[in-house]
Amino acid sequence: MKFFNLHNHVHFFVGFQVLIQAVEQLVENKAPEKMTLNQLAWLYSIMLTATVVKLALWLYCRSSGNNIVRAYAKDHYFDVVTNVVGLIAAVLGDKFYWWIDPVGALILAIYTISNWSATVIENAVSLVGQSAPPEVMQKLTYVVIRHPQVKRIDTVRAYTFGVLYFVEVDIELPEDLPLKEAHIIGETLQIKLEKLPEVERAFVHLDFECEHKPEHSVPSKLPNNES
Repeated sequence: MKFFNLHNHVHFFVGFQVLIQAVEQLVENKAPEKMTLNQLAWLYSIMLTATVVKLALWLYCRSSGNNIVRAYAKDHYFDVVTNVVGLIAAVLGDKFYWWIDPVGALILAIYTISNWSATVIENAVSLVGQSAPPEVMQKLTYVVIRHPQVKRIDTVRAYTFGVLYFVEVDIELPEDLPLKEAHIIGETLQIKLEKLPEVERAFVHLDFECEHKPEHSVPSKLPNNES
């Protein structure tokens, strides 16, 4: 999903580039050459084929039960809208008034910037490590406590990584459990957690008791600099 977040930023900045080019073309106030029949045929075939494919992908992604696949539905829908509007503007601009094409590009640029700026802001919140909601924490806790040989749960943490979560759990196992068996328990729990659709990666920490002080404490005050 980190590539999906990068893709959002690319869309955002492409919108600015299209906006600049559309404004430059309108300011220049110079009509381009008319397209030939062969060029129009290629334009129709390429744009309509791409639109049909994107429409099919949008319908598929929207109906998927996978969070990652559903996240791409918005991207495919965006491509359908831009392809249709872009094709109409290009054809009308070539047939009637040349400025229809850059005006269409201007509209698409504004749509792109407004549409993806909201997505960029939303993903920025996810990238800083937002805590998982209570229902996700309850689901993770249930999976952990039901795992064989787990005596007690010390901590369960989950924070965002794109649209999915990084999960950390600290569990207590029997004190006399052999190291090999403890390793297998931790590894199988990690695999089980990573099979959940909400989880990107899971880390399982093993211990024989949960009464010790926190292993990663943050000092309340930094030491004074010595001269």
